[in-house]
Amino acid sequence: MAPRLTVVISQGQSQNPAKMGMEEEIVAQLLGEPGVDVTVIPHLYDLDSEGTGVLCLQGVTGDMVVLGRLFPRAIRWILDRHGVFGHAGTTLLEAEDEEEDEDQQLDGVEAKAKQRVIDTRQLPDRRIYCIDLRARPAAEAYVEEVRRIVQECQTSVVELSDWIQGDPKPEHMQKYLSPGTALNESRDATNRSGIVAGGDPTRIEEQPSRRWYPVIDYSRCTNCMECIDFCLFGVYGVDNVETILVEQPDNCRKGCPACSRVCPENAIMFPQHRTPGIAGDAEAVGGLKIDLSRLFGKPDDGPLDAAVRERDEQLELAGRDAVGRSTGIPRRRTGTQQRAKDVLDDLMDEVDAMDL
Repeated sequence: MAPRLTVVISQGQSQNPAKMGMEEEIVAQLLGEPGVDVTVIPHLYDLDSEGTGVLCLQGVTGDMVVLGRLFPRAIRWILDRHGVFGHAGTTLLEAEDEEEDEDQQLDGVEAKAKQRVIDTRQLPDRRIYCIDLRARPAAEAYVEEVRRIVQECQTSVVELSDWIQGDPKPEHMQKYLSPGTALNESRDATNRSGIVAGGDPTRIEEQPSRRWYPVIDYSRCTNCMECIDFCLFGVYGVDNVETILVEQPDNCRKGCPACSRVCPENAIMFPQHRTPGIAGDAEAVGGLKIDLSRLFGKPDDGPLDAAVRERDEQLELAGRDAVGRSTGIPRRRTGTQQRAKDVLDDLMDEVDAMDL
């Protein structure tokens, strides 16, 4: 089987004609590209883990490009949450002001000294390229980048259309989803699986509602469990090897990003948040001021105060009592002994005076 690349277009949540038009233009231009299969899904963040969209993403076993109106870091770890694993592919199509990727920003001594959850995993031998559709205003830039990635694609893949309800039997492959499927057979496929396929791109006919839940970046996460201690809504849990996970995403209170503020590794994202650093912008997370604060051990009371306030607001909206700092305060912020200032403290005071 010739190597093929699956390109997934995650549709935007808005009905903006210009945005929708660009998405469809990308689809139209890619349909004629050799070695490319095109799939259109609803907004990636909104997909249900048990739904048809996730099932189809899990069915892609080769290299994949995912384009959506999310930061690339957020796209990667939403896919990971849904069991879609792979090595991060390098894309040359980044936002105009981005110069580094997240791995470059984590190359410091502190990052290397800590074991991250990703270090314990064995990833499949394939690459996933995540591209933000907000990076460029025209479809041509994305099409050109896909063409470049096709040249890198070395892995023979099982096509996305080979999978129906997780059962890739030969008769299912041909009957329901192979290119050129007759109209009545395509309708049969839609009834059974929620997938529309044929000569056109594969389209996932799923209508998820808008969602709000945390996404964990396991390349940063050290499994410290501070998020599960801080969150009082039962969002987090652990798997069978005691690794933190988002167990009950829909328990999360819409609009509340408090747990992301207390994470010591900036490993928790809310992809729809208005603040880039919380939404998954790797550069905003890895800025100079954050690195200096960590280097010199300065308490990060500003974000903690905000997190406590946000959590209390949501507790009260849920009819519960506010708890302030009495419950779930991160361990790194408690039990510290007062001591005389040393050279590092003086240097930190000087940094503060510079208002970096």
